[in-house]
Amino acid sequence: MQTHESHSIEQPRRVLWATSISYVVVILDTSIVNVALERIGASLAGGVSGLQWVVNAYTLTFASLLLSGGTLGDRLGARPVYMAGLAVFTAASVLCGAAPSLALLTLGRVLQGMGAALLVPASMSLINGACANARERAAAFGVWAGMGGIAMAAGPVLGGVLIGLVGWRSIFLLNVPVCLAGIVMAARVAPQPRGGVPRRLDLAGQTAAIAALALLNAAIIEAPAYGWHAPIVAGGLVLALVAAIAFVALEKRHAQPMLPLGFFREPVFSAAVLVSMISAFTFYGLLFGLSLYLQQERGYAPLRAGLAFLPLTVMVPLGSLLSRRAVAWLGPRALVALACLLAAAGYLSAAIGGSTARYDLLAVPLPAIGFAASLMMPACTAALMATVDQGRAGIAAGVLNAARQTGAALGVAVAGAMIAGRASIGAGMRVNLLIAAVLSAGAARVWWRAWSHRAHAAQPGDETKTRAARQGA
Repeated sequence: MQTHESHSIEQPRRVLWATSISYVVVILDTSIVNVALERIGASLAGGVSGLQWVVNAYTLTFASLLLSGGTLGDRLGARPVYMAGLAVFTAASVLCGAAPSLALLTLGRVLQGMGAALLVPASMSLINGACANARERAAAFGVWAGMGGIAMAAGPVLGGVLIGLVGWRSIFLLNVPVCLAGIVMAARVAPQPRGGVPRRLDLAGQTAAIAALALLNAAIIEAPAYGWHAPIVAGGLVLALVAAIAFVALEKRHAQPMLPLGFFREPVFSAAVLVSMISAFTFYGLLFGLSLYLQQERGYAPLRAGLAFLPLTVMVPLGSLLSRRAVAWLGPRALVALACLLAAAGYLSAAIGGSTARYDLLAVPLPAIGFAASLMMPACTAALMATVDQGRAGIAAGVLNAARQTGAALGVAVAGAMIAGRASIGAGMRVNLLIAAVLSAGAARVWWRAWSHRAHAAQPGDETKTRAARQGA
């Protein structure tokens, strides 16, 4: 009995360590690469569009395959899928670190995205199954997400140090020992039983989703070089629209769609997805543009550029930690709306400050942007998850994560298009910051109105009961 009790106590700890170490490299590779873009471009002869593909090949693949990765975990078991995802991520990191050309580096980033799409949903399932109760589960997910926040904050600085000492290839090779340690840890985790009827893969919907996202990003990225009216760009946009329409039609007809469209009938669910996508769009667009601006236009070395990101990224863990208390104090409706407005003010101030030669005027608004982005995400996630019943929580979480990764990919694509289409990187970045300010303010309005619709649909003072009834229906 004592051995069994010891194992039951040790198991959640093993799962948490194994999954957290993998989540660190997944998030690290969304932020650390930005600091290396200037060196990658110089080493492999890549222009702005080529560097956009280095960033977006990862996020696009991650976003496109995330929901299918969750389905595979349900069908084959979370532990084997998690270990397979780590193995793919490890091999892809080796390819990125040794890539002799921009094309092979981009291919490596695609494979990294495939690995991330397998391991992230599986890691969430492992944590969910290893924890005995809701309180323990919430604490574990808090640690897991907090590790991601630390990785986001540390990425630019760590990347700057590694690039300065060893070179840009080291930021990818760093993943290899970390991932191997994660595989060893995961091998010590007991397999979890697969419950319920496994979902079928939605291959047709998956294909349409990949086509729509890839074509849209390709058209935006290549537009500055070819022109928006060029047949290749206009054709890409038209095909992206056709693929998107086909995706919606397929999801409506599929018995087990990868994206259940019925979720979007709930205003708060739809608003949470949109706000999350806009937040990622603006934040990752800023990371991409600011990295090129600091290194190529202002001549910062990678380490100095990484340190210049600190006012932005250091606020990410702080906002995540304070979000729960802020929700209890203000409520999710007011908190997320205020966070969106704070982000809008930050982007607007950065656009104004970026027109000067002084870094401090540009840096002053960055903490507000980082704090706002991290403050709203836990609140958005909790509000979204409250709109669905427990049996569909995994799918809902997958939808939210896919929306964030899609927003990140589109943010980089648009930021690059703004930069490539202007006389200087700084001018393009300022346009992108103004767009971010407008979108963030619009997100605040959408969020506020979604809660107004919910309150209007509910009887006065009975909103919680109405939500419970809706979930049980």
